[in-house]
Amino acid sequence: MLQTVACIALPQLAPFEFGVICEVFGIDRTEQGGPTFDFHVVAAEPGTLPTKLGFDLVVKEDLSFAETADLVAVPATIVDSPTHPEVLRVIREAVDRGAWVLSVCSGAFTLGQAGVLDGRRCTTHWMYTEALQRRFPRSEVDPDVLFVQDERVVTGAGTAAGIDAALHIVRTELGAEAANVVARRMVVPPQRDGGQSQFVQRPVPEVRADSLAEVTDWMLEHLDEDLTVDALARRALMSPRTFARRFRAATGTTPTAWLNRQRLLRAQQLLETTDLSLEEIARDTGFGAAAVMRHHFVKVLQTTPTAYRRTFSQRVAS
Repeated sequence: MLQTVACIALPQLAPFEFGVICEVFGIDRTEQGGPTFDFHVVAAEPGTLPTKLGFDLVVKEDLSFAETADLVAVPATIVDSPTHPEVLRVIREAVDRGAWVLSVCSGAFTLGQAGVLDGRRCTTHWMYTEALQRRFPRSEVDPDVLFVQDERVVTGAGTAAGIDAALHIVRTELGAEAANVVARRMVVPPQRDGGQSQFVQRPVPEVRADSLAEVTDWMLEHLDEDLTVDALARRALMSPRTFARRFRAATGTTPTAWLNRQRLLRAQQLLETTDLSLEEIARDTGFGAAAVMRHHFVKVLQTTPTAYRRTFSQRVAS
């Protein structure tokens, strides 16, 4: 189980990406029913490190803690800048012993220098994906995703996608309850489209338009009903065409796609926390039948409801 986390501070690190790692793994959330980790910021040469924004960061610990940590995280830094050989050693050994290794944004170049991207799928910020592929031709760089997990090596795309990648690790290790507490504390929508399986419970509402917020809240409370676009448009006092256009503008997706995603999230929660049958869950979430629910699980999460329940039920956040 994920308990110890080491964030490796590098010269010229990017403060935001560094902050993402600190925010997800460095805060005690036990009062909210969430996880707490033994979190340490470490460096190859402890002391004062410059950041990309011109201010300095003081790091007191060497790499010793990272040598046994359950997760070794690497923030973004200057693309392809030389990395201390001891940092590369720690990353390689973390992969060899089966620990999680996470990079955020251009931190993927550090993983590449360590040799752990060879033969793996990976990603980085879209501005750097071509450079990453050229620099490490034995890797398989995917430019169209928020993050990639290959075994226990997770590479996040640019900037805020590091949140998605970090939450994915929390979700995989500790379950949706833990990941959802972290996401809500950060006030972020933990479920984002990006071509990856992101196992997170019911998200922070993504709709910000006041005219639609009441409708989407109502939709979340009536997922088991037949919610057609025409019916939703009537509730919003709009024509179906206007409703669909404004809904896409507010959420970035269609009403049907948004509704299916919320139903999927609710089904995940019920699979984790109840003993309801698949047919009961399908009915309660609006999928209607277990076969339909299974189709959506396979399409979006690349797993079946049965396999999902077997993996994530009775997980306890710690």
